[in-house]
Amino acid sequence: MAVEANALGDYLRARRQQVRPEDVGLIPGARRRVAGLRREELAMLAGISAEYYLRLEVGRDKHPSAQVVDALARVLRLDAKATGHLRNLANPTRPDTTDLEVARAYALAELIDQFLVPAFVANRYLDVLAANPLARALSPEFTPGQNFLHWRFVDPAARDLYVDWDEATASAVGGLREFAGPCKKDARMRALTDELCAISARFRELWSAGTGVGYFLGLRHIRHPLVGDLHLHTHRLNAPYAGGDHVVMFRADPGSESARALEELRSLTAASTTGAGGE
Repeated sequence: MAVEANALGDYLRARRQQVRPEDVGLIPGARRRVAGLRREELAMLAGISAEYYLRLEVGRDKHPSAQVVDALARVLRLDAKATGHLRNLANPTRPDTTDLEVARAYALAELIDQFLVPAFVANRYLDVLAANPLARALSPEFTPGQNFLHWRFVDPAARDLYVDWDEATASAVGGLREFAGPCKKDARMRALTDELCAISARFRELWSAGTGVGYFLGLRHIRHPLVGDLHLHTHRLNAPYAGGDHVVMFRADPGSESARALEELRSLTAASTTGAGGE
């Protein structure tokens, strides 16, 4: 019964202990004695006070806002199913479509796992709901639970990965603006744009300009640390239901150096997966 009484706190604690500091850009340090993130580290990254997060974990506050839940899910790198579970724990009586959203995301995840090109599923906030192994190998921004817009503007590695970083950031903002149009009263959308305006001059410039609606699909120039330069065409497929879920895919021109590099990355990914499974 005690576990049931603090299901939200227990789940947050368990997931916090599974996230390595280096996964979220922190330096572990030699004297760390706890598994995963410290409470204050998770709170800082989620944009809430350490005192409030402590209340959530020990069960003194059991109903955080949707904005706080989504921020925690992003830092904890939760996928669609885990995020849905966290939302239900935070507000089990809320009449929403979480279960349906999770089922749809998993159906799309099964689909993109069959693709021979990098592909991921994102929602209207540009949170990554699912990604096939090749997409995860292409860029850390496509890790399920990551907000790839946030990563592209905030993580220093983005400038190293994207040779055409200016175009890559403009493309992402165009996509967000498209989804933000019909969601003017969406608190999560407002929180995301306010946060990025506060911490990224580039995002603030693009967002305040008010131009560019929709992804600028075309060529992306990626300099991958393992396979070198890739020039990849970007394509988007919208899911056939409301909500903004969509699939983004990358492909190389047949017979090109980029196709060769992508095939090399596929081989490295397959070898890594096989090696991990055999341990």
